[in-house]
Amino acid sequence: MTEAFAADQLRSFITRIERLEEEKSALAADIREVYAEAKGTGFDAKVMRQVIRLRKMDQPTLQEQEALLELYKSALGVG
Repeated sequence: MTEAFAADQLRSFITRIERLEEEKSALAADIREVYAEAKGTGFDAKVMRQVIRLRKMDQPTLQEQEALLELYKSALGVG
C-alpha cells in the first residue's frame, strides 16, 4: 500500500513539474516577443536586459556593483 502511495505521489510531482516547465517555456517565448517588439521600435534589447537585472538588485548590492564598475573603469582608464 505504501509503495503504491509513493508511486502516485512521485507521479504527481513529475506531472506538476512538467506542467510548470511548459508554462515556463511559454513565458520565455512571451518575453522574447516583447524584446523583439521593443527592438522593432528602436530600443536596445541588450541594454533593456541589463536594466532589468539591475532593477532586481537590492539597493546596497546595486551601489556596490556600481562602485566596483567605476573603480575598474578608472583603473583601466576607461570612460
